[in-house]
Amino acid sequence: MGNFVDANTVTREENKDPVADLVVPGEVLPTSIHLLPILGRPFFPAQVMPVVLSSEQWLDTVKKIGETTHHLAGLCLLRTDDIDSASPSNFHDMGTVVRMYQPGIVDNKIQFIAEGQQRFRIVEWLSRKPPFMVRVEYPEAPPKEPTEELRAYALALINTIKELIPLNPLYSEELKAFLGRFSPNQPSLLADFAAGMTSARKEELQDVLETVPLLRRMEKVLVLIKKEVDVARLQAQIRAKVEERMTDQQRKFFLREQLKEIQKELGLAKDDRTADVERFQGRIAALHLTDEAARRITEEMQKLSILETGSPEYAVTRNYLDAMTSLPWGKYSRDVLDLERSRKILDRDHDGLEDVKDRIIEFLGVGVFKGEIAGSILLLVGPPGVGKTSIGRSIADALGRKFYRFSVGGMRDEAEIKGHRRTYIGAMPGKFVQAIKESGVANPVIMLDEVDKIGDSYHGDPASALLEVLDPEQNHDFLDHFLDVRFDLSKILFVCTANQLDTIPRPLLDRMEVIRLAGYITAEKLAIARHHLWPRQLQRAGVKAGQLKISDIALRRLIEGYAREAGVRGLEQQLNRIVRKTVIKFLAGTQAPIHVGVQELEEYLGQPLFRPEKLLGGVGVAMGLAWTAMGGATLPVEASEVHTKNRGFKLTGMLGEVMRESAEIAYSYVSSHLKAFHADTEFFDEAYVHLHVPEGATPKDGPSAGITMATALLSLARNQPIKRRLAMTGELTLTGQVLPVGGIREKIIAARRSKIMELILPEGNRRDFEELPDYLQEGFTIHYASHYKDVYSKIFV
Repeated sequence: MGNFVDANTVTREENKDPVADLVVPGEVLPTSIHLLPILGRPFFPAQVMPVVLSSEQWLDTVKKIGETTHHLAGLCLLRTDDIDSASPSNFHDMGTVVRMYQPGIVDNKIQFIAEGQQRFRIVEWLSRKPPFMVRVEYPEAPPKEPTEELRAYALALINTIKELIPLNPLYSEELKAFLGRFSPNQPSLLADFAAGMTSARKEELQDVLETVPLLRRMEKVLVLIKKEVDVARLQAQIRAKVEERMTDQQRKFFLREQLKEIQKELGLAKDDRTADVERFQGRIAALHLTDEAARRITEEMQKLSILETGSPEYAVTRNYLDAMTSLPWGKYSRDVLDLERSRKILDRDHDGLEDVKDRIIEFLGVGVFKGEIAGSILLLVGPPGVGKTSIGRSIADALGRKFYRFSVGGMRDEAEIKGHRRTYIGAMPGKFVQAIKESGVANPVIMLDEVDKIGDSYHGDPASALLEVLDPEQNHDFLDHFLDVRFDLSKILFVCTANQLDTIPRPLLDRMEVIRLAGYITAEKLAIARHHLWPRQLQRAGVKAGQLKISDIALRRLIEGYAREAGVRGLEQQLNRIVRKTVIKFLAGTQAPIHVGVQELEEYLGQPLFRPEKLLGGVGVAMGLAWTAMGGATLPVEASEVHTKNRGFKLTGMLGEVMRESAEIAYSYVSSHLKAFHADTEFFDEAYVHLHVPEGATPKDGPSAGITMATALLSLARNQPIKRRLAMTGELTLTGQVLPVGGIREKIIAARRSKIMELILPEGNRRDFEELPDYLQEGFTIHYASHYKDVYSKIFV
C-alpha cells in the first residue's frame, strides 16, 4: 500500500473488497492521523471519490499514510482556494477520515481513491508543517433523537432523490453506488450522501459536515436537495425548449425538402439554375438590348446552364447577369419641357440667385427648342451652403427626371468610376452604372458632389477616369470594366458641384459649363430664412407656426451678428438653436406663443459672433477686397516705416507665394514712380518698410491685392491717408497696368456687408459688374482703372 506505482498499474489492494475495510461499530479509529487538504467542497463519510494532489508538496504525506497499517488519513476543506499555501489556520476544524486506495503518480500529480469513513474534529496540531499531523476526536450524534421524525426526514430525502434522478441521469449512477455499499435505513449516511449529490456552495456543505446532530443535519440537507431539484427542473425545462425548437426547425426543413420534391414531380417548381435562367429571361424580354449586350448575355446564359450551382464560377456568372439585366437598356423617362413650370419650381425652392436661375432657364430653353436635353454637364461653383446640391435636385424636378447624387470628394480609386474587373473577388460595377440601375432609367440627372476634392493615389486617377464619362463625344459608348459592354451615357444630365475651380484638372473643367453661385446678401438670407429655413426647423421640432414666432428685425440681427458667412448653413444652425431652447421652455411650462425679438437673441444665442467691422484708417492703410472659398471678405493692408537707417522691405500676414510677388511688384512700381505721384523721391532709399495684412493666422494668396498694396505704400510715402470708405481690387504689373481679377460678385457682397459703397475695379471687370443683378449694383460708386494712374486719381481726398 505504501509503494507508489504508475497509474496503469494496480496495487496489491486492487481486488480487495472495500466493504471489508469499512469502519464497523466498535472498530477503533486512530486518534492521530495525517492531514491532507481539499478544495471546492468538503468530503463526506458516505462518499467514494478520486483525489488529486500536487506530488511536489504532498508526496511525503501520502507515503507516510501508506506506511501505516490502517491507511487512514484526514481530508479537510481549506478556507482559501490556494492549496500551496495550506497552513493550520486555513483548515476547517471538521473533516472526514478516509481510507486510501491505489495511490499513484501521473504527470507529477498524486492520485488515489478516497473512501469516506467518519467525521472528525481537530483537537491538536502535532505537526504544523507538511506532512501535517493532528490529534482528532470523533463526534457522535446524540443517542436519543426522535425515531419517528428521523424516519419522516429519511423518507422525505428518499422521495426528493427520486424526483432528482429523472431530471439528471448522472444521479442514478451515484445512487446505485450508494446502495451497493449502504442501506437506505442508515439515515446518517443517507443524509451525507444526499448532501454530496448537491451543487451547493462549499460553505453550505461544510456547515452540513459540521452539524453532528442527525435531525438538524437532515433538515439542512433536505433544504439543499430541494434547491437542487428546482435547479435541475429548470435546466430540464430550458433543455426541452431548445430541443423543441431544434426539432421544429428540423421538421420544417424536412417538410420543405419533401415539398420541393413533390413540386418537381408535378412540374410546379424548378431548381435554382432553372429559376435563375427564367428570372433573367423575363427581365431581358422587357429590355431593348444593344447587339453587343445581347450577344454577351447569351454567352453568359449558356455558361450558366452548364455550371454547377455550388461552384464559385456559377455565383460570379449569376451576379454578372443580374447586373446586366437590371440595367434600364433603352428605357428613358419623358422630359417635361415647360419653361414656365421650371421657373416656378426654381422660385419655389430658392429665394434669390436670380442670375443663376436665368442661366438654368437659358440652358433648359435650348433643350426645349431642340426637343431634348442630352450631353450636358453643368458645374455649380460657390461657397458652402449656397444651395448647389438643392439646385441640382430642382433641375431634376423641373425636367421630371429621376435624381441620383453621390460624392466624389476624397475618391481615390479609378474602379469607383469605371468598376472592377470580374477577375477580382467581390467585383462590382462603378458608381455610374449603379446610379443608372438605382434610378431605373437611362437618362437620370446625376449629381457629382465635391468634384474639386477628388483624390489621386496608386489605385489610379479618378479625375482622368471622369474625362470619358463627362465628354459628350465619348460617353455614348462608356465602357464599365465589370460589365465589359458599352453603355450609352449621352442622355444623362450631369450636374457637378465645387467650392473652387483651382483644384479641378483643366481637361475636366473644359468639359463643363460653369455656373457661379456667389454668397447671399442680407436681404436674400432674410427671405430664405423666412420662407424655407424657419418653417423647416419648426416642422422638425414638431412646433406649430403659431406657437413660436420670430420678427424680421430679429432675423436681420441674427444674420448680421451670428451668420455672416456666404451661405445659409450657419444661419440654419442658429435657428435650430433657438427652436431647441424654446422647446425646453415649453416643456418647463411656458405658455405659447413665444415671440423672439432682438432682445431675446442674446438670451438664446449668447454674444454675437461678429461685431461691426471697424474700418482701419490713417497713413499707410488701404482697404482691399478678397475672395475666399467661404465667399468675399474685406482685406485691409497696412504699411509702416520701421526706421531710416537702411533700405528694406518686410512682409507679414501668412502671405502665399503669389501674394508676396504682388507685394514686391507694388514696392518696385511705387519706388520707381514716386516723382510722378508727388512723393519724396528718396523716401524708399532710406526707409525700412514693413507691409502687413491683418488676421495673420489666416493663409492668404492671389494677385488681386496688387493695387491695394501699392496704394498703402504710396500713402506711406506721401504721408497722406486715403479715403476712409473706399475699397479696391486688381492685379498690378511692373508697368502699372491693372489687370482683371475674379470673384467680383463675392467682393461686391463683402463691400456691401461692410457698408463700403465706393470701389475701384479693373476695367477688365466692367462686364462682370454690369452683369450683376440690379439689387447688387444699387448704391455703389464704381471707378474703373486700366492703369494705376487711374487708381491714384481716386484714392486721396
